Amino acid sequence: MAEKHETPLQQLRDKISDVRFGMLTTQDPDGKLSSRPMTSQQLDDAGQIWFFTSDNTDFVRHLSEHPAINVSFSDPDDSLYVSIAGHAEVVHDRAKTDELWSPMVAAWFDGGKDDPHLALIRVKIDSAEYWDTHSSKMTQLYALAKSALTGKAPRDLGEHKKIDL
Repeated sequence: MAEKHETPLQQLRDKISDVRFGMLTTQDPDGKLSSRPMTSQQLDDAGQIWFFTSDNTDFVRHLSEHPAINVSFSDPDDSLYVSIAGHAEVVHDRAKTDELWSPMVAAWFDGGKDDPHLALIRVKIDSAEYWDTHSSKMTQLYALAKSALTGKAPRDLGEHKKIDL
């Protein structure tokens, strides 16, 4: 049987596929960072993450001046943490809206797909980094306790990987 080799994009998709909400961090005109929860709609084959948004919010207006963003995903119950760096832009694309639309999205837009402020944020991923602990909680606790007793950093707590796209 041939060994399965996933591309970095497939690895990233596998990590975040079950983590629906990410914290999208942007920069305002004064250089201050702020974050807000966003629901990831898709990580496409071109290495882009898609989010629905309203185009009349301050942070969306700031994206044209400061398109560099970060999106972080976490699932503490599964000891998974992902940080994605990229560039965002606001797009109005009816075909993509139709493709990604769902009843859950409709709840946020009074005018549905015809809402005048409905927009998409497309994040072109530059790089990603993740920490994924495959070991059980008991194994993690043992490694941390051993570290505390010996004064040596814990080993083998999981996988840490950087991905450039």
